[in-house]
Amino acid sequence: MDEGSIRRRKESQTGSTAHSLDCQTKDKQPVKATVLQKDIGLLSGICLIVGTMIGSGIFISPKAVLLYSGAVGPCLLIWAACGVLATLGALCYAELGTMITKSGGEYSYLTEAFGPLLAYLYSWTSIMVLKPSSFAIITLSFAEYAATPFYPGCTPPLVVTKCLSAAAIIVIVAVNCLSVKLASYLQNFLTVAKLFIILVIVVAGMVMLARGNTENLSNTFDGTSPSIGAIGLAFYNGLWAYDGWNQLNFITEELKNPSRNMPLAILIGIPLVSVSYVLVNVAYFTVMTTTEVLLSPAVAMTFGDRVLYPLSWIVPLFVVFSTFGSANGSCFTGSRLAYVAGREGHMIKILSYISLKRYTPSPALIFNGILTIFYIIPADINTLINYFSFAQWVFYGLTALALIVLRFTRKELHRPVKVPIVIPGLIVLVSCYLVLAPIIDKPELEYLYCTIFIFSGLLLYYPFVHRKVNWARKLMRPITMHLQLLMEVVPPEKTE
Repeated sequence: MDEGSIRRRKESQTGSTAHSLDCQTKDKQPVKATVLQKDIGLLSGICLIVGTMIGSGIFISPKAVLLYSGAVGPCLLIWAACGVLATLGALCYAELGTMITKSGGEYSYLTEAFGPLLAYLYSWTSIMVLKPSSFAIITLSFAEYAATPFYPGCTPPLVVTKCLSAAAIIVIVAVNCLSVKLASYLQNFLTVAKLFIILVIVVAGMVMLARGNTENLSNTFDGTSPSIGAIGLAFYNGLWAYDGWNQLNFITEELKNPSRNMPLAILIGIPLVSVSYVLVNVAYFTVMTTTEVLLSPAVAMTFGDRVLYPLSWIVPLFVVFSTFGSANGSCFTGSRLAYVAGREGHMIKILSYISLKRYTPSPALIFNGILTIFYIIPADINTLINYFSFAQWVFYGLTALALIVLRFTRKELHRPVKVPIVIPGLIVLVSCYLVLAPIIDKPELEYLYCTIFIFSGLLLYYPFVHRKVNWARKLMRPITMHLQLLMEVVPPEKTE
């Protein structure tokens, strides 16, 4: 009854009577279906990939990659290898995304290949931990860079950093709730800004190389003997900086002509980021020794102070733009997973509802933002990165395995993009290494906690998803109704 009343309200607003239909031909546009609209084109798709990938990682992770790799040479190789790995993984996702044209990323593919249980465990883990923790890490990085200029010579107070992070989360969620196009335009602008600062750093590094600053780039492999587990942790931090290569798969239903634009955006965006990352790291080493990189609280700012003075202030300013853009992309795509999971009955239904006026998944966006604010309260960035990477690569490997399985079980599906089967096989092997090597080399309780959390989702799956207990529905019905009226949202319409 509540859904019907809101839909009738919509009809009265948009003109469903005979009189309003006559008027509509003169001064009103046709009524849109209450579904997420296809507003994302090729340029916006590229900006979403580049803008989400280039965020806090390249300004924070260089220290961790260098620490675990042991020297400049292995460090640069790991950055390049991470780029290759991200490209191969994205090509696998391009095949999956053009074959199964549903939003939700890995959730949709795991459902198709392995059934609802594994897909539920993915959605449970990602919606409750992976997506909000990723969003939290990026906004904390944003806050750290935004606050640093106001506390010269010392670290900003933790309470200031976390308050700034919370403010950024609220602003980003509000923008995404208002309009998909507004969020997309913001992403495009911030992507241009971050590419500008990347270009400034790279050009400055080339100038320093031309002046003969090559000491730190000679004998780059001397004294290196990292363990297998250390290399795995180096890859964790490098791949964290590359994370975002799968972002388009979360918004497939909002992408114009996905069979063309998805692979094109991937083939343009990810190599651009890969080349930028390697060149930025080379630039860092033209003016800083390995010890200085490890001791620097903010590598990009230290570089700017040494090379760009008196214009060094542009580095923290554009890094703030960069991290804000990455957070915006993370919020944009993370909410779509909650939206799809709610639509499929694996999360509460209200998460799948869409704003009547804005055509945005407002409940899913707000839910993701609230969880993220909880994550910034106790957050330690390095612990979160390791925690995030361990669980994420379990599902990356399973998704690559899903591609192999679907080659045999769903041969009839149309595949506009088809990668050699050896590529998903390689991604599966690399995923196994990244998951197991650090655990074997240095077992820590974080990995056990993560595993327990993933499987704890089964405690909710059996009664609420598999059995669909009646009392839970009766309890949620009035809550859903009041939230629906408060936020002016309705269930998505089914379209052909």
